[in-house]
Amino acid sequence: MCARRLTGQAPPMTTHRSAKPLTGLAQPVERPVTAALVLAVVAGLAWTGGMVWTLLGWQA
Repeated sequence: MCARRLTGQAPPMTTHRSAKPLTGLAQPVERPVTAALVLAVVAGLAWTGGMVWTLLGWQA
């Protein structure tokens, strides 16, 4: 066992710090990704609407 544990003293704190996030690099990517997701949702809704339109046209 460590002598510090026996005396009730806490071990020294580490000086290692984690890397800070690169906000400057991550920020410009956010807007195109959001635009692509919105475009994908719109395309999916348009496709679904086209399928419904086609099915309703076949029944007439």
